[in-house]
Amino acid sequence: MDMTEYENMINNRMYDPLDDFLVKSRQNARKLTRLFNQTTEEDGKYRKQLLKELFGKTGKSIYIEPSLKVDYGFNIEVGENFYMNYDCVILDCAKVKIGDNCMIAPKVQIYTAYHPLNAKERNSGRELAAPITIGDNVWIGGGAIINPGITIGNNVVIASGAVVTKDFPDDVVIGGNPAKIIKKI
Repeated sequence: MDMTEYENMINNRMYDPLDDFLVKSRQNARKLTRLFNQTTEEDGKYRKQLLKELFGKTGKSIYIEPSLKVDYGFNIEVGENFYMNYDCVILDCAKVKIGDNCMIAPKVQIYTAYHPLNAKERNSGRELAAPITIGDNVWIGGGAIINPGITIGNNVVIASGAVVTKDFPDDVVIGGNPAKIIKKI
């Protein structure tokens, strides 16, 4: 059975980002984020409507400060009581699942997309993506970067500027580059 490029993309197999469905999907996400990013404080209901159209799943309580940048949007799922501050980027070529009661500070970057290490494969133009899962009650500090394929447990605090390159369990504070456990909560 032939896999579509979308199926390849969300299943961590090399895919062609120039596939028609993927190109049109990214264009739609850019349109929705442009509309969202142009809203004002008085447009709260419209902002929420745009986010619910853009994301694959949201809780009832979602608040994001413009500006927001995403690749597809529909691969993002956020739980209840979700808050994201200014200027965040989510490259959602694979699924990004964020639990309930999560707070994300300004300029956080969440990347599912990556490229092959082998130069010949990388130069082919094909790409890879690995899913990210972030548990409940997580607070991500400003400027933190979450790399592809990462799972973050529940009740985790990620320090500002942390570069997360591996999985972390529940109930820890992490920070640094690469991030490591600073203390248990």
